[in-house]
Amino acid sequence: MAKAKNILFIMFDQLRFDYLGCTGHPHLQTPHIDRLAEQSVRFSRCYVQSPVCGASRMSFYTGRYVSSHGAAWNNIPLKVGEVTVGDHLRDRGMDAVLVGKTHMKVDAKGMARLGLAPDSVIGARVSECGFDVFTRDDGLWASGPDGKYDNRPSPYNDYLKEQGYDGDNPWHDYANAGVDEDGNIASGWLYKNAARPANIREQDSETPWLTREAIRFMESRKAAGGTPWMCHLSYIKPHWPYIVPAPYHDMYGPSDFLPVVRHEDELNDPNPVYAAFAGNAIGQAFRRDDVRDASLAAYMGLIKQIDDQMGVLFRYLEDTGQMDNTVIVITSDHGDYMGDHWLGEKDLFHDASVKVPLIIHDPSPEADATRGTVVDELVEAIDLAATFTDLAAGDVPDEMIEGRSLLPFLHGEPPAQWRDYAISEYDYSMSGMATALDVSPDDARLFMVTTRAWKFMHAEGGFPPMLFDLARDPDELNDLGRHPDYQAVVAECYDRLFHWARRPAQRTTLPKAELVARRGKSSRAGVLLGVADDAEINPELMVKYSGPARQIHTPPKGPLSSD
Repeated sequence: MAKAKNILFIMFDQLRFDYLGCTGHPHLQTPHIDRLAEQSVRFSRCYVQSPVCGASRMSFYTGRYVSSHGAAWNNIPLKVGEVTVGDHLRDRGMDAVLVGKTHMKVDAKGMARLGLAPDSVIGARVSECGFDVFTRDDGLWASGPDGKYDNRPSPYNDYLKEQGYDGDNPWHDYANAGVDEDGNIASGWLYKNAARPANIREQDSETPWLTREAIRFMESRKAAGGTPWMCHLSYIKPHWPYIVPAPYHDMYGPSDFLPVVRHEDELNDPNPVYAAFAGNAIGQAFRRDDVRDASLAAYMGLIKQIDDQMGVLFRYLEDTGQMDNTVIVITSDHGDYMGDHWLGEKDLFHDASVKVPLIIHDPSPEADATRGTVVDELVEAIDLAATFTDLAAGDVPDEMIEGRSLLPFLHGEPPAQWRDYAISEYDYSMSGMATALDVSPDDARLFMVTTRAWKFMHAEGGFPPMLFDLARDPDELNDLGRHPDYQAVVAECYDRLFHWARRPAQRTTLPKAELVARRGKSSRAGVLLGVADDAEINPELMVKYSGPARQIHTPPKGPLSSD
């Protein structure tokens, strides 16, 4: 089977599944992504393994569930021993390069324990989630009275300063702020300023800058030739702050928005976990129409800018002849509630938060029959790590990667059996919600099980579950988790969660095929157990243990001990 030479793995940050033209948005035109979808397979039910940046991304990069890799929230380090997709691809002859964001937090203590120097080749890869870094910029260069949110150097701030933008933090003062009527900074952190244009030339804003960085990388590799590559092009937007440069700042208004998905009944005797998140400052803010209107207009503008930059990127690939040998993947690390279910941000398991777009373009002839098709099977974000290794070498290291390759769907040969439920996890022990619910770090954990028919949430700490009937209630407005008529369904979901929890997630040093191949091999290596008489076994197994008894040996030197 012909293999595409390169993989361009594009991730947007906080892009909802339903805010693209090809996924059904009636007013947001995304013609470049839509055109790619027409030549690709689109997966309509892709779920991330956690609805928060860091944990979700670590699952994308390791191919493992959050409870397997342990980096359960932003800035929790990924254990030094975790193997990532970059490691898998490098073993199979493909480079893995980063342009953009990972949210990776290095396990510095683990590296020091093993003597790994951060400036060594291996140390740098361990520090960067297995990638060789071309440009890393996590895109959140906030600062406050206690210092900076991220103390690493900002390549984007360096770029802005080179372009003549002044100040200590042009990321905020220009790219993520406007100018008010009195000539003062109108910070993008304030929702009221979302309708203003960002105080920056559009070509210098974050999304075009990262597009140019990706092209610069591909130009360098095109000139050098040689090893095929996977480039993780990880955009910072449409993640907040919700502010966008002209002309995108006023392209959209309330008449262009999808209707808000919420109902007063959701707040009537709510599940206490849901109530805590709906009652936090973000949820309270997004109950206000003025906040939602301003933020959503900017959010749509950011997505429109993203699509325009996809046009730039795809045109470059076509002009340089690389479109025909590059697999292109478009997805997101999680969604954004935008006021749906009385919530803002992400965090919980409604589709607005946990379901993401997934488009895979395979230029090989084997994929011709599936172009423009939509797969409705349950897909997990960890499936991409499996798919990439399958593309690179036709194998998946199933002892480490817990996802499943999507290549059969791309090539029109879907597996006879596929998963019947998908899992997501959320550890909120570092958030204010753990304080609001008065739970310990061990109990501040949520689990989602979704099937074709049901969406289920289990909360540790003695809280009741949540349950939604997706056939009758696709908008997930009516929580049935405590309803007596649905306890059999709740029990079935708990059975699935228990089945998933029993997986051998830490048995990562031998592939399953080798475990099977080793069965019974010890007897041929001379370990004979349970044998009462040599007549009971194959004589061949006794070949080293039979014959005349040995009688010749060298006597010991010196006197024997009287003891």
